[in-house]
Amino acid sequence: MSIWRKMINFVDRFKISYMINRELIRIKVVQITYSYFQNGSKSNEAAEQELLFSLSKTYDLYNCLLMLMVEVNRMALRTLEMRQSRQRRLGDNTPLSTKFVDNRFILQLESNRQLKEFADNQKRSWADEEDFVRKLYKQIEESETYKAYMESPTQSYAEDRELWRHIYRENICSNDDLDAILEDMSLYWNDDKAIVDTFVLKTINKFSEQSDASQPLLPEFRSESDKEFAARLMHRTLANAEYYQDLIASTTRRWELKRVALMDRVILQVALAEIISFPNIPVSVSLNEYIEIAKMYSTPKSARYINGTLDNIVKRLTEENKLIKDVQDNKQS
Repeated sequence: MSIWRKMINFVDRFKISYMINRELIRIKVVQITYSYFQNGSKSNEAAEQELLFSLSKTYDLYNCLLMLMVEVNRMALRTLEMRQSRQRRLGDNTPLSTKFVDNRFILQLESNRQLKEFADNQKRSWADEEDFVRKLYKQIEESETYKAYMESPTQSYAEDRELWRHIYRENICSNDDLDAILEDMSLYWNDDKAIVDTFVLKTINKFSEQSDASQPLLPEFRSESDKEFAARLMHRTLANAEYYQDLIASTTRRWELKRVALMDRVILQVALAEIISFPNIPVSVSLNEYIEIAKMYSTPKSARYINGTLDNIVKRLTEENKLIKDVQDNKQS
């Protein structure tokens, strides 16, 4: 299964109505902690600042990908106008369909006040990538999805919105040219795109025929508490690193800690920081989250190893009265 499909499955387990959620925060903390230990050049404070900056850049990418759809439609309009002009010069009165450029969903997105405000504050826009946008629109025009839409005798709002959902999945989710451009725009974006794609698709589904310019996009954070969760999880992961590594080493039978894959050690360390530092989060929730992250980022055997290691550590800490939870947790694995 591809990393993108794993991301889709991971995020689709939640009814998410905001962009930066705790599932994404956990992934970011794992990524930055991995970089921290791999490079060995950051201070704890720098890592915490990088986490918050990285999360803000993820939200920028979300808006940027929404803007890309709008720019594709603008390219479609310019292309239509050029074709109409060419026809007039040739004396050809055959009407050209405006069905694609009149798509009601994309016109809603273009008029969205929140997206316009974001666009007005950016130094770069997709208009600066005209060649790429033209190529992308040509790919869309040549797709079977586009052809079926244009040939359909009906035109409902549901069809308009569904067209763009298919376009996004087929032409934008997996696009090497786009990945290269995003990497040039921001070093953070290429790694983030798979999960941000899932949020863009959820945003498309949130629009309805009644949506107007005030239709809310996904907010960056659900609340200040999630932002605090991010900073605290990052801080505890690094500040108590030696303690967590000792716990892991004492549980890893017949293996020296350094022989455990770095990503597995990192996932275990972040998981322990959450389990021990956040008494209001059930152990079962933390276990499930980091097992899913292991499935995405590590080896096939890692999820079982991480599950067993965490389970043993939790049992030992509980028996020693070193782990206290404020919530009832009957689902601990």
